[in-house]
Formats: sequence, structure tokens, C-alpha cells
Amino acid sequence: MKLSINIDHVATLREARGGVEPDPITAAHLCELAGADGIVCHLREDRRHINDRDVRMLRDSIKTKLDLEMAATKEIIGIAVEILPDLATFVPERRQELTTEGGLDVRAHRPQIRDAISELHHHDIEVSLFVDPLPEQIEAAREVEADLIEIHTGAFANARSTEEQVELLEGVREAARRARSLGLGVNAGHGLNYLNMPLIMSIEEIEEVSIGHAILARAVFTGLERAVRDMRQVMQR
Repeated sequence: MKLSINIDHVATLREARGGVEPDPITAAHLCELAGADGIVCHLREDRRHINDRDVRMLRDSIKTKLDLEMAATKEIIGIAVEILPDLATFVPERRQELTTEGGLDVRAHRPQIRDAISELHHHDIEVSLFVDPLPEQIEAAREVEADLIEIHTGAFANARSTEEQVELLEGVREAARRARSLGLGVNAGHGLNYLNMPLIMSIEEIEEVSIGHAILARAVFTGLERAVRDMRQVMQR
């Protein structure tokens, strides 16, 4: 299973003072040196953390894969076509949310999402859809010709009991199996950390996970390279 690191909150810390430090580009390079398989960043419409300069510099400098999280809007699609990330992941976006709170409603927005995917495919950009582990959303992802899905693992990560966690894990497992049976690649992310990753590792259909907050939170105390290596050790065990 591959590990991609979301560096958004390095930029969040930078923007808290409106300065230039810490630099998310440096963070991305440190993550790569520590063994990350890819870098994830979310270019939001309000540019609350990652900005256009960050995305361009990441595209020009990282050695692994760039996954650009984005809303399926004309402006951001135009930037993606210019930047050419290795993967574009469509996510829902609300101005007032602290972080992405749920999966994309693909069923309700099929025409718009299909057109956006077609535009990115025209420029040889693979497209993933961030969806809740629901059969109808996975089937809709296949209908609009996405290449992959990223399963939203937030409910699983926030489970309040072992019983609830096991039940929600099975929901993620079934979603991954359903997606693979339809020919979709399968990634997963949101709320994953050093304690719950071993459970996610039991789902062989998941090819890659995206983790940001847990690794950056540990990095405050251990340093970023060590935090990434610690997650790698958890995944290897």
C-alpha cells in the first residue's frame, strides 16, 4: 500500500501569520526523502492555505506523484490543465468547513462531473473522486468514467466504540471490493492515523492512502521526516 502525504496544513500554519514560513514545498521534499510515495495538496477556491504558487512549485520540484485535490469548477480545472498533476481528485468544498467533511455527491452532479473528467482526460490527467463508502456513489463514479475513487474514511476514523469501528471498517472494505469489481482504482483517506492504519491495511483492495493531519501533528514533536518514517513503520508491520 502506498502512502501519500497531504501538506495543506503546513500552508495553514504559514497563512496564520501571513508570512512565508513554513514553506509547504520544503515540507513536500522532506516527506519524499522520508519515503512518501506522493504529495497531496488541495487548491481551494478561497486559497485559504495552498496557493497557486505552491502548486506550480510542487509540480516543478517534487520527484514522486502530485495529487491535486480540487473542486470541479471552471477556474480550478483551468489551473489543473496548465499544471498537469499526475492525479486530480475531485472533492466537495464549502467555504465554512474546517476540512473536507464528506464525500462528493456524484449521483446528484453526474453531468457536471462527467464533463470535468472528460476535460482532464483530454489532457491525460487521471481523475479520482472522493466519495463516501456507498454503493450508489461508487457506481456513479464508474458511470462518469472516473479512473479511481478515494474512499472517505472519516466515519470509520471517528468511531466511538470498537463495535462501531469494526462495522464501519466492513463498510469501507465492501466499498473497496465493489469499486475494484467495476474496474476502478481504490485509494482511501481522511482521519487516518497511527492507531487505525493497521485496520485499513487489512483491506487489500486499497492501493494508496492519503494522510495529512496525523503526520503533521506528530511532526510538531518529532520532526517531519521522523513522523513520516513512523507511519511507514506502522504500515510495514
